[in-house]
Amino acid sequence: MAGRKPNAPIKFRTTLYNVIFDVMKARGWKETEDDDWDFHWADKQWMCEVFDHIHLNERQRVNHFRNYYELCRKDLLIKNLKRMRRTLEREGKTEEAAKYDFFPPTFVLPVEYGMFQEEFKKAPCVWIMKPIGQCQGRGIFLFNKLQQIADWKKDTRFGAGDQNSVETYIVQRYVDRPLLVGGRKFDLRVYCLVTSYQPLTVWLYRSAFCRFTHQRFSMNVKEIGERYIHLTNVAVQKTAPGYTKTQGCKWSIRKLKLFLMSKVGEQEANQLFADIQGVMLRALLAVQKLMISDKHCFELYGYDILIDADLKVWLLEVNASPSISAETSADYDLKFNLLMDMLNLVDMEGKRDASSDETHCGGFDLVYKDGPVAPPPNATVISPLGTRNELTIPPEKIVKPASMTKGQSSEKALT
Repeated sequence: MAGRKPNAPIKFRTTLYNVIFDVMKARGWKETEDDDWDFHWADKQWMCEVFDHIHLNERQRVNHFRNYYELCRKDLLIKNLKRMRRTLEREGKTEEAAKYDFFPPTFVLPVEYGMFQEEFKKAPCVWIMKPIGQCQGRGIFLFNKLQQIADWKKDTRFGAGDQNSVETYIVQRYVDRPLLVGGRKFDLRVYCLVTSYQPLTVWLYRSAFCRFTHQRFSMNVKEIGERYIHLTNVAVQKTAPGYTKTQGCKWSIRKLKLFLMSKVGEQEANQLFADIQGVMLRALLAVQKLMISDKHCFELYGYDILIDADLKVWLLEVNASPSISAETSADYDLKFNLLMDMLNLVDMEGKRDASSDETHCGGFDLVYKDGPVAPPPNATVISPLGTRNELTIPPEKIVKPASMTKGQSSEKALT
């Protein structure tokens, strides 16, 4: 690569000392705190405060697109999905517009409180409130009566006139009939890598995981405040009474697919996973024209997906900084493989042939490049999501921190 001596190690910069740090060190890269880095695993604050004020040379890469928030901020995601649906309807593409039905009725508060109030009065039901700038389940609560959000309105000085002081929330109709496994609610964390928005180039990762609640699901109105019943966030569930790290609260997506095949049949299960892939791609298409595509940038997205009892797919949110810390040894193995395969695709070492028609790299499959990429002729599934990743680095060959190797012999693999 230009500007770097042949065979010289890649210099990386990061403030995160978790799995991504271990992966970069395992590749023989060298950490630097100077500005002569080749690769920067940056946080979102750095992108907002620094990126526009520096000039990157040919060799440098960074892990976010400049305006990542168009996809990953909850209110802007909904705004862009609604806009895309309206655009398709105006263009007469009603069939495609109808497929943008994977998000519940949603309003941004306090700006759209009046519209929300009218919608609520039409059909009272359970709604969920989410702050747009929080993560790990912080600030989320359910309610079924307008007076139940009185405390929120008071705390945010709702209607006081100082809009800058009001924390923005989205309020969504709660999906009250989720698909259950063993009586428990779960959602999916699914990954894709975008290496370009012009043309849109999307790699889908085969491995993913389900996040389960610790308590059995219930829509009893007396229990809508029970976070261990309704919120699947690991940060919430690991504080539940009786939670153990060896048991955890995750299940591999491959196990989910096999479970569904036994319940609804292979064809239905394959179609469901194709629907998940379709939702992921449509969210990206909704922001493609807005995103600042820069050859120095790429982004690994973590999608939070919910499946309801009718096998309908719902998009909960998209994360530009999905957690790459590991709770358990199996979690570490999955994320180590994910990040290693991601860096193979980003190819800082210059080992890949840029002119090749490669459609598979480690656990990643190319599913979109300026248009959908057709499955291989011999494929028996529509989407590679949940299929076996035969190139996974086996657990015994991954050098893990000591905290990841003790007392976890009964843990199930997530890859």
